[in-house]
Order: sequence, then C-alpha cells, then structure tokens
Amino acid sequence: MYKSYTMELAGRTLRVDIGRVAAQASGAAFMHYGDTVVLSTATASDKPRDGIDFFPLSVEFEEKMYSVGKIPGGFNKREGKASENAILTSRVIDRPMRPLFPKDYRNDVTLNNMVMSVDPSCRPELVAMLGAAIATSISDIPFDGPCAMTQIGMIDGEFVVNPSQEQWKCGDLNLTVASTREKVIMIEAGANEIPEDKMIEAIYMAHGVNQEIIAFIDKIVAEVGKPKHEYTSCAVPEELFAAIREIVPPEEMETAVFTDDKQTREENIRVLTDKLTEAFAENEEWLAVLGEAVYQYEKKTVRKMILKDHKRPDGREITQIRPLAAEVDIIPRVHGSAMFTRGQTQICDVCTLAPLSEQQRLDGLDENEVSKRYMHHYNFPSYSVGETKPSRGPGRREIGHGALAERALIPVLPSEEEFPYAIRCVSETFESNGSTSMASTCASCMSLMAAGVPIKKMVAGISCGLVTGDTDDDFVLLTDIQGLEDFFGDMDFKVTGTTDGITAIQMDIKIHGLTRPIVEGAIARCREARMFIMDTCMKPAIAEPRKEVGQYAPKIIQMMIDPQKIGDVVGQRGKTINAIIEQTGVKIDINDDGAVSICGTDKAMMDKAKDLITIIVTDFEEGQVFTGKVVSIKEFGAFLEFAPGKEGMVHISKIAKERINRVEDVLTLGDMVKVVCLGKDKMGRISFSIKDCKEK
Repeated sequence: MYKSYTMELAGRTLRVDIGRVAAQASGAAFMHYGDTVVLSTATASDKPRDGIDFFPLSVEFEEKMYSVGKIPGGFNKREGKASENAILTSRVIDRPMRPLFPKDYRNDVTLNNMVMSVDPSCRPELVAMLGAAIATSISDIPFDGPCAMTQIGMIDGEFVVNPSQEQWKCGDLNLTVASTREKVIMIEAGANEIPEDKMIEAIYMAHGVNQEIIAFIDKIVAEVGKPKHEYTSCAVPEELFAAIREIVPPEEMETAVFTDDKQTREENIRVLTDKLTEAFAENEEWLAVLGEAVYQYEKKTVRKMILKDHKRPDGREITQIRPLAAEVDIIPRVHGSAMFTRGQTQICDVCTLAPLSEQQRLDGLDENEVSKRYMHHYNFPSYSVGETKPSRGPGRREIGHGALAERALIPVLPSEEEFPYAIRCVSETFESNGSTSMASTCASCMSLMAAGVPIKKMVAGISCGLVTGDTDDDFVLLTDIQGLEDFFGDMDFKVTGTTDGITAIQMDIKIHGLTRPIVEGAIARCREARMFIMDTCMKPAIAEPRKEVGQYAPKIIQMMIDPQKIGDVVGQRGKTINAIIEQTGVKIDINDDGAVSICGTDKAMMDKAKDLITIIVTDFEEGQVFTGKVVSIKEFGAFLEFAPGKEGMVHISKIAKERINRVEDVLTLGDMVKVVCLGKDKMGRISFSIKDCKEK
C-alpha cells in the first residue's frame, strides 16, 4: 500500500513515499526534499554470515550523474567507483547507525542510497542520511532506532539549519549531528575557528531539530513499520566466560593487559589464549568463539579498571598525554616534511607544492565545486601495526582519516592570491596505537610550515575517549586514547583547532548516545590537550612558517595581462605558449581574468618567460629595443622572431651603416641580434632597425 508523509523542515517540505517503489526491499523510503530525490533502501540476509566476529553492515551513497544533468566522463560513460564525497557520506551514515543494531547480530545488512535528482538548495547527503534511518526503522531488521540527522551552517555569524550547497560551501561551519530520542550519537564538523561554546550551541540546536524529525519517523513507523525479525544470536555463552575465569582469574588478566607497550600486551594475551585453547581442546563449540570470548574478557577488565579505579592500561593519569616528539626536515629534497610522535603513534608527513594547474579536478554532484587546491592523503600500511598484508590502495577508513586532517587545516591556508600553489600533504603512518588522524593533523601542520606555506595559525588535534557505567552520570573521560582504549571504550571524540577555536570534529561512539555533560567535557578536554601539544611539542620544532619555499620547491611569478591578449600569448593551437615553455622549461597557467602564473625552479628562465609574455602583450612603440632571432631572409630584408609567435622585419637598408648588396653578407639564419622598433610599415608589419640600435 502506497502512503505519503510530509513535514516542514527548515522552511522546505520533506516528503517520504512508502510502498511506492522497491517493494521487495526490507524497507524503502522514496525521499523528496525540495527537488532533491533519493531512494533509500535497507535489506538484510536471512542467515548470519559464518566465521565472522563483527556486524557486516554496508552503506552505499550512489551519485547518479543524471541527477545533475550530466553524462559521466571517460570512455565508458558510466558511473565509476565511488567518489571521495560518496565514501565520506557513506561513513557519516554508517557511524551513527551501526551502534543501534544488536551487538550479536551477524546477518549482512546493506543500506543503499541512490541520488536521482539534486536541488542545490537541498543537499542530497542530508536526504540520504534521513532516508537510510527511515528505511531501516520501517523494515523488519532489528534496529534500536529511530535516529535523525540535521546539518547546521553559519553565514555572517548566524546559524542556518540544513543549508543549501552554496551556503555549505561558503559558510564558516559545516556541522552534521545525529541523535536518538535522548542523546547525541554522532558529530561531524568542519569549522572556521568556531569557539567551543558556539560549537556546543550549534550541536544542540541540531539535536533539537532531530527530535522533531524523530517524532515524524515515529508516526511513519507506527503506521507502516514491519515487526522485527528473529535472528540467531552470536553472543558468547555465559558458561564459557565462567570457565575462562576459572582458568584465568581477573587478577591474571589485569596483569596481562596493563602495560604501556602494545607488543608486550599482545604477547601476554596470546599466551593466555594458548593456555585456554589447550584447556578447551575437546570442546569445538567453545573453540569456535574463544577469540571473541577472550576479547570480551579483556574488554571488561580494562573498562572496570578505568571506570572504578581510574587506572589506565599504560599507567597514565586520566588527563595525561603520552610522550610527545616532533621534528621537521627529516626527508631531503622534498618541499616540506615533518614527523610527529605521540606514544606508539607516529606519522611522517610530506608536503608537495605545484602550480595551480595541478589541483585536483572533481566530477561530482556539486556544480559549484569543480576543483580542489589542497589535498591531504593518509596511508596506513600493515607494518604500522605489526601485521602483514598486501597493499590494495586506500580504503574507506584511510580516505576518511585523510579528509578529516584536510578539513582541519583548510581554514588556516592562505588564499590563492596570497600563495598561488596547489598543495598536497601525504601522511605516512609509521606506527599506530590510536588516533593516527590527529597525529596526521599535527604532522601536516608542521610540514606545511616547513614547506614555506604561510598558514595563518598553528593547528593541532587530539582524541578524547569515554568509558561509561550503568547510569548517565557514571562515566570517565580519557585524554589521548590509545588503541586499546579506543577498541574497548565507548567513544572516539576527535577535535582539531587553533588557539582561537575549532576547525574540525569527528565523533564516533559505540553506545546509544552521549549526554550534554559528556559532549561539553570532551570538547573542553580536547582544547586543553591541543594547547599543551602546540606549546610543548610543535612550537619547539617549528614555531612559524618559513619565509620562502624550499630550494627544491617550484617558484612562482605572477603577472596580470589584458584578458583580450590571452589569445596572443596562447597562440594558434597553443603554439606560442608551448614555444615559451620549450625555451624556458617553466610551467605557465593563465586564468580567464588575465592572471598569469609562471612556475619553475630556475629564476633566470622564469624571468625570461615573463619578459617574453610582456613583449607579446605590449603594444609596440617606436624606440623600444628587443633581441630577436633571424628566422627568414629575403632579398629586401630579414624577418626576426623577437618573442614566440611575434615577428618583425628589418629592411636591408636598416641592417648596416654602410650599403650592402645582399642580406646574407651580414645576417645568417639563427643569428641573435639587437634591434630597435621603428613602428609599423605601410603593410602593418612591425619594422626594426639594427644600425640605429647600434648607434643608440
């Protein structure tokens, strides 16, 4: 049965059609917000997947190019692999919804969101987020929802609920907040140094709007929601836990877990696991879930010690940051490099500068965003955690971490006019034991400064963790969580910023939401830690950006020309500009407004290219002196090329002081001679004189 539901959301009508399309999916919501249309579906397998110890959830955000009236590029003319925006959107949908599925659920679940039409005033990412929550809530898939998401922008200091694409791109805040009925469950933000109190205000404005949306979803579920299906629980049997505790008492597990060295801890757990494997050798059913049981036992031990005794696995205080180290210029010949170490987490970041022509071109649904000047890429090789596996390129996690560090630094980058370079930072993970994305932010900031990028302020990042008890007010916040505290804790709350405010937030949790005191406490704790990292670690390594780019970095000369003369510089089929490039070895970029960037490493050649362009665009006047190359000899004179694509003639009578019978007696093809401009002859050609120039 087809039913349609509507609500007013941020001044626009949100319409949800149920039963109209995709009837064979477990749940389907045909979403309309303005003219933006997204089909969101939720499906689940009938049985759990064998041999896994995690919930196999897949979230897809499909960008159909027809939604913005485009035909995809390339030879195939089909949509290819997911764009970076699609991957990041999928992650934002996944992160708040995953904790709301049962922890012992092992059935495959796919949430698919297909963008079919895009209205620039109604962002498709938001519509997909709401669609995924509605489709799952009305399906028969076990789900402790609903949840809702709202986006907040800021224009001229004022908050905007669910901003348009243009407002999202140009505003000072990009905030996405997901909520359940009572609590905030996910925060994602990019910000132009928003003060902490202002950020908290925006978060809870979004949380308030989410309550209206949840009430709307409740109405839909009440009318068309399906009963949730039964499923096979994959929980570890309680009798196995009891048997494990008999063989490995809690005191022995505490001794194994509580050490500041990750490898030592892992070896201790391996020894205990071998001991248990031997003890249960004849019980195949228990052996099949023994790994998960040991993990759960380890997790309960760590959580108990943190929550009750405020004892962290590595012996640190609750607010204490691991040992810090920072240095720059560790890689020779690159344009900028820095290494940041925090405990057993270590990132080396390398910065590369290039002309603006090398900025990344984007082919997505946002017609206003066609290129990206600053790129941050994050790599996570298996050796960084002591494992071995082949490299298959960046996965969704790597892309997400790179985007977070990129978002953190964009607010402090100089404008193109101030610094006309494309910039790429690559963070190589040398060692990982928690919060490498925040280490990447710190390393990238120092790498940019070492490369001579005049960033406005220093940026640092840190992650805050959480362990909760049985009540809302029973919790412990942990500054600078290591891997174990991330795995066994309830929250990974990452915040980056300057001394003046926040530039990015990414919050992941494993529980059903955070109370306001937890959110406020985490943001405050992260600010304290950021200041400490900058003052005690980063500033001693490099306090401010270098005044000039490095020896091996390209240099750029900028000049302005009359836009009407651009064609003269480029020449027919690029012949003129290519000739300048061939002669000088530089790179040349010309914008439609006449802005010219000359990029190279040899200053003399860069100056020569600038002089050649100046000659081409200058209106010639009598008395100007040029150096030209003889390119053609006629009976009546010689033609000289004094700039690529620019020629003038020296009449035979103007070659020498004395009379000559043949041009060849004085000039030869390829000769470089100095000439003075005499103006234009009767045929409109530029006329030169060699003999008068010598007299001058």
